[in-house]
Amino acid sequence: MCYNLSIKFEGDIMKKRILSGMRPTGRLHLGHYFGTLQNWVKLQDSYDCYFEIADVQALTDNYDNPEKVKNNVREVTIDYLSAGIDPKKSTIFIQSMIPEIAELTVFYSNLVTVSRLYRNPTVKTEAKQKKELFGNDGESITYGFLGYPVSQAADITAFKGEVIPVGEDQLPLIEQCREIVRKFNHIYGETLIEPNALLSENKRIKGLDGNKMSKSLNNAIYLSDSKEEITKKIMGATTDPKKLRKDDPADPEVCMVYSYHKLVNPNVEKVCSECKEGCRGCVACKKELIAAMEEYLKPIQEKHKYYEEHPEVVDKILQEGTAKAREEAKKVTNEVKENMLINYFN
Repeated sequence: MCYNLSIKFEGDIMKKRILSGMRPTGRLHLGHYFGTLQNWVKLQDSYDCYFEIADVQALTDNYDNPEKVKNNVREVTIDYLSAGIDPKKSTIFIQSMIPEIAELTVFYSNLVTVSRLYRNPTVKTEAKQKKELFGNDGESITYGFLGYPVSQAADITAFKGEVIPVGEDQLPLIEQCREIVRKFNHIYGETLIEPNALLSENKRIKGLDGNKMSKSLNNAIYLSDSKEEITKKIMGATTDPKKLRKDDPADPEVCMVYSYHKLVNPNVEKVCSECKEGCRGCVACKKELIAAMEEYLKPIQEKHKYYEEHPEVVDKILQEGTAKAREEAKKVTNEVKENMLINYFN
């Protein structure tokens, strides 16, 4: 999710702020990179960017495995940095260390009914998946999971979000935030900015087997994968099932190897034509992709290695970014509490 927020001035240049974040539930893969991170890197040159490590939201699905979330906070931060997020241009912060976000979540929870949360299409879809997984009628759904849209509204409004670039699947969450803002402002006076969604064109990257990328399916290439891991995964990738012999012509559009060539190989047009003409065997094609993938990921992995070897640098970036982010959130929360008449001693 990527939120385009309030205005910052640099000299005579007016810069809008972007807030975006990911849950620290595992290492980041090519789907994250081409779908989100690559765009973040471009945006940070034109916007005042705040990138969140959404550990509280990660706990909605991993409350019984806090070690998993904790261990991945630094890992996801390293992936951010390796992909090109520059701490001199952008602010990286940890969600749980901004208590003001939690405060806003509590305040907003009074403005949303349980039935409205259940009607949220995004929540309904994920709740259905949980029911299918656990085989009950929703008893596995926690208060925290159901209230995820409220938490996201707190993320957005803590920084006075205005325009929010999102994928279509997140539009219901943004509409929920708009409702919360309208109700808050109606009751307590004009305080929060009602955000507007801006559809983004994120690339949807399938796994090497043609299915949705999933850690459990082992079908994703991670930014930190070793040469051996990349080789093994690509050699097992799905190709055109109708191509039975090396010299058979094939359809590259149904081949997952070709889809990855399009991402990382500058010679992709040659790959396409040779595939269609039957001048390219699948093994040779996969080996070429392995070489292209290694070359593409080389600068990312060099940065990854540096930050892995210098955890103190990563911690400093997080500490400084979190402190800066909290100052911003304090301003909004103080205004919210003032208008709610609960800022008693100021």
